[in-house]
Amino acid sequence: MKAYVFHGPGRSAWEDVPDPGVQEPTDAIVRVDDVTLCGTDLHILKGDVPEVPPGTVLGHEAVGEIVDVGGDVRTVRPGDRVLVSCITACGRCRYCREGTYGQCRGGGGWILGHLIDGTQAEYVRVPYADLSVHPLPSSLDGKDAVLLADIFPTSYEVGVLNGHVRPGDTVAVVGAGPVGLAAVATARLFAPERIIAVDLAAARLEAAKHFGADAVADAREAPEQLVADLTGGLGADVVVEAVGVPETFELCTRIVRPGGHVANVGVHGKPVSLHLEDLWIKNVTITTGLVDTYSTPTLLRMAAAGRLPTGQLVTHTFPLNHMEEAYDVFARAADTGALKVVLGEEPHEEVVPYRAA
Repeated sequence: MKAYVFHGPGRSAWEDVPDPGVQEPTDAIVRVDDVTLCGTDLHILKGDVPEVPPGTVLGHEAVGEIVDVGGDVRTVRPGDRVLVSCITACGRCRYCREGTYGQCRGGGGWILGHLIDGTQAEYVRVPYADLSVHPLPSSLDGKDAVLLADIFPTSYEVGVLNGHVRPGDTVAVVGAGPVGLAAVATARLFAPERIIAVDLAAARLEAAKHFGADAVADAREAPEQLVADLTGGLGADVVVEAVGVPETFELCTRIVRPGGHVANVGVHGKPVSLHLEDLWIKNVTITTGLVDTYSTPTLLRMAAAGRLPTGQLVTHTFPLNHMEEAYDVFARAADTGALKVVLGEEPHEEVVPYRAA
């Protein structure tokens, strides 16, 4: 089959790799119909995630059809259309029993496109399929549903829920990329008084208004003053960091109110200064997190009911074999206006599954 393979920082290619097969009785093989790219994939290509070994197929989000399953898989079968979650869950370890699947110690967590071959391919092997794929409602289009594999549960769980957004809050979202926009959309579910979006790109600030931001601020033009003006000098109740660079994290700590919450979602590749000389007295809570995807079934129901603007985030679509072009467009988002790019495969021959001895 063809797949997008990481060969080290700055080097990757769409190339031939062996077809995947069932290796464990809990595995499923999924034919990939729709796949998307993530900012984390760009971090991997830059060398910010050194544990990804050269030779790994990238990607951790997909929609597709089950073509084979191991003997212990009970919840899906060949022919089922499924969402492949970005998080794999063994279901048995302490963390899985607590619902924190992102920290799975039984061979799961974030492994697809990280520690094992991922979804940016014609086919993908998904371990622990019973807990790691979700049957899709027939009403959900693939390019809409694929956004529920990562960015919507990430923004909702790590940003909105970890930040404890409540009715009447002022919520500031720093970074109006795909995850930030999904945070704007899901924060609205809790009826905050206002949502303020901060970004450098005018096009993304316009998109933030579309997704429900009540006010926007150019990050170069003193967003602290806008937040202060809108809150009577108090600061935002909840600030969601959705970029992952030192400057944006430090901005978040400056605009949060005493007693407020900074929910870090961004993937950081560099150290960040934590100004405890200012924060120690302010009763500020700072949370970090890898998504657990416990909310995915809920988000799937909401999307099927038309309650989530998933497809509105998709700005570019490509055939699956245009992976390198899609990465170029996604990486140059400031020039191309890309939010989420989705690649879809035309119907093709079924893989002939093999089973490891």
